[in-house]
Amino acid sequence: MIEMELITVGMAPKGDGNVLVLRETHGERLLILGIGFAEASSIAMAAEEVPTPRPMTHDLMVNLINRLGGSLIRVVVHDMRDDTFIGQIEVDTENGILEIDARPSDSIALAVREHCPIYVSDMVLELAAVTQDMIGDDSEEFE
Repeated sequence: MIEMELITVGMAPKGDGNVLVLRETHGERLLILGIGFAEASSIAMAAEEVPTPRPMTHDLMVNLINRLGGSLIRVVVHDMRDDTFIGQIEVDTENGILEIDARPSDSIALAVREHCPIYVSDMVLELAAVTQDMIGDDSEEFE
């Protein structure tokens, strides 16, 4: 597993939907994930610490985990199936660590709120990672 950091989230260069970009914490590879508008907004608001008058959906999920005595310890993008990234959240509970299937975008929305690490499997990076050189002129978008 390779630890990653959130670089940016928002509209894709050339306006092709919303993306989230992760970069290796100790490397140069990027993982670009297409995500929905709601998830992009949620991640961006959490990353920028924008206050909301009431809990948003991902805030509610964090509140539920914490109120039930758990704590989010990490999120993982561990597989690709039919060009779809597969993720999970790992929650520490009094009964051990629960691995819960989740979309990577939702997982990362939780990770940003809880300041917990984001990991991507070696296999996923081998299949899907790019470098700034590979994406050409758009590379400034992800610095």
